[in-house]
Amino acid sequence: MKTLTLAIVDDDGILVKVLQTYFRQQPEIRVVLVAGSVEDLLAELKEVPVPQVLLLDIGLPGISGTEALPLLKAKYPTMDVIMLTGYEDVEHVYQALCCGATGYLNKATPLAQLKEAVLEVARGGTPMSRGVSRKALAHFRPTPTTHTGLLTPREGQVLQGIVDGLSDKEISLRLALSTLTIRTHVKHVYRKMQVNSRTQLLSQHLRGTI
Repeated sequence: MKTLTLAIVDDDGILVKVLQTYFRQQPEIRVVLVAGSVEDLLAELKEVPVPQVLLLDIGLPGISGTEALPLLKAKYPTMDVIMLTGYEDVEHVYQALCCGATGYLNKATPLAQLKEAVLEVARGGTPMSRGVSRKALAHFRPTPTTHTGLLTPREGQVLQGIVDGLSDKEISLRLALSTLTIRTHVKHVYRKMQVNSRTQLLSQHLRGTI
């Protein structure tokens, strides 16, 4: 079994201990780096292999998580970043997605769901806490453009699942289709919407261009 490498950046010592303890019990995931600030993260990344996924808080001492995103994505393009934060307002969500976050989760997310989100990101997904997703969609209420007219009814259902913050597996359960079929539909949606990832798709949706 190939192990996914994970880094955690948060200045909440209790939360970090909980996360470390939990993830170290998961055979699919290996915690390779823990830091209390972006500055410490950057220093430690010089000494260890770049992790595949980073759980990053927003409200950090020094450079905030959102401020660090463009730098991290430019310097470590292969590393996916999930914001793990207490902020659920639309402005923070929108800014994080625009700056390159791959996912956005509330710190109250149950550990089992957090694990699934980390694995989902590694598979190309863009997990968002459902409460966060609902707030963002309710705030922007985007008007669909002519692009969505290119989609088949089934692809439209898959698109709705994506903007609802569902993983491929959750969309497959909603639509009673196999996960493989859903992934095929997702690829078709990307091509027709002219995007390369869920992050781009959700970012455009929040802007109201999809």
